[in-house]
Amino acid sequence: MSMELRDIGPPDYKKFMHPVLLKNYGKWKSHEHVKPGVIKHISETGDVVYTVRAGIPKFISTESVRFLCDLADKYCDGYLRFTTRHNVEFIVTKEENVDKLIKELEDAGYPVGGTGHSLKAIIHCVGYLHCNLAATDSPSIAKALYEALYDYFKRTDLPERIKIAVSGCLNMCGATNASDISIIGVHTKPPRVIDEVVHAQCSPMELVKLCPTYAIKPKRIKKNGKVITSVEIDPEKCMYCGNCYAACPGLPIHDPENDGVSIWVGGKASMTKQGIMESRLLVPFIPNHPPKWEKVVDIVKRIIDIYLKYAKPDERLGEMIERIGWEKFFELIDVPFTYQHIDDFIFAYKEYRKGISFRFTKHVK
Repeated sequence: MSMELRDIGPPDYKKFMHPVLLKNYGKWKSHEHVKPGVIKHISETGDVVYTVRAGIPKFISTESVRFLCDLADKYCDGYLRFTTRHNVEFIVTKEENVDKLIKELEDAGYPVGGTGHSLKAIIHCVGYLHCNLAATDSPSIAKALYEALYDYFKRTDLPERIKIAVSGCLNMCGATNASDISIIGVHTKPPRVIDEVVHAQCSPMELVKLCPTYAIKPKRIKKNGKVITSVEIDPEKCMYCGNCYAACPGLPIHDPENDGVSIWVGGKASMTKQGIMESRLLVPFIPNHPPKWEKVVDIVKRIIDIYLKYAKPDERLGEMIERIGWEKFFELIDVPFTYQHIDDFIFAYKEYRKGISFRFTKHVK
């Protein structure tokens, strides 16, 4: 049986491409940034295509999808695409349709922008809505940041792009390890053990194998005159990842009093200039404080203000920090250096600090 007839894997993407894109596949000569949210692509054949990018909610109704599809039918021959950062892009072949499309999008509340040197769409995980591991409400944090940083999405005069991601826990759905600014939910207490539920619904030995730090071990206890099997968790080894809770409802990790967020900076997936960079810790912990998340928004705004002031053209946030030094950046951002910033991961000795010595550099310009 040929692969084309088997129901395995994604369909061939070329089946869904705009005919002009398919005709000029591999023949694009250049592109031009026309204005925020609009890119003009020029082919060797002389064909010209415009892509119009608009920001959309990460949770979207069928009514909204129908509206976007109606616009695609009206202006784009029925073709559109969704980007990895949850924007929608319209493929426009007629220049006169570009401004008409933008007006309808803006009138409906969909901002057009996010191209060039701008704030890209903020991505986030599903948070509490669909995940049992979340330590914070990712969607509401993203919304608060959007409200504070909206103008940057429609600008193109930043030193380079700024990518922000929000993840509800350490599993980091949403590429928070490779974003300029990342907000990551943090559990600070090990899961609670409900022995009766563990005994009735879970396999202690499977839980032992699931734990990445070997913090779980089986135990036998006496409850109501019966010997039952359960587990115990070593708080010194637990990294609060929640893997055990995902497999066993008897190990809930949520803690409204002690869960919160951390802020990381300097990541990027691009191979340009210094290559791929991993995010590093800036703020170890901020207690959850919905709905406006004032403390998180304030720190993110301070980070962006410093970036705009000190970054050179075409320099990402992490590259700027490496140039001026992390000591100088901590001084500028006015965040204290604490023991949580010391990386004790055994394989990090080449890149990360392991000591408490932190030499400040006020002389750095």
